[in-house]
Amino acid sequence: MDFLTNSTHLHIATWVIAIVLFLIAAFMNPASKGRKIMHMVSRLFYILILISGLALFIAYSSSDAMMYGLKFLFGLLTIGMMEMVLVRSKKQKPVTMFWALFAVFLFITMFLGFLLPIGLNLF
Repeated sequence: MDFLTNSTHLHIATWVIAIVLFLIAAFMNPASKGRKIMHMVSRLFYILILISGLALFIAYSSSDAMMYGLKFLFGLLTIGMMEMVLVRSKKQKPVTMFWALFAVFLFITMFLGFLLPIGLNLF
């Protein structure tokens, strides 16, 4: 299972693909069959994000457990907001608040990810 923790490439690739799939599904017609398929594929990528993120969390959290724990929490919240947007828009309920929360949680998650020692050195 070393391929999960030797770099962050797998984790970054899964969340980038998941966000693209989420955005495609979110802007499709809520009643279309293609949206349902995109939603199921994005759920698969949510699971891959959680598996790769958990492996990285276990491998690296000994250095700064609180920051890695916060990133894990905000990552879960980001995935939760993505799911809420898709499910509530299918039921034709308001999703503005969930879009805003998605944007905020995604920003915080990415900021923490880039800030932590195994992230990219942007700051």
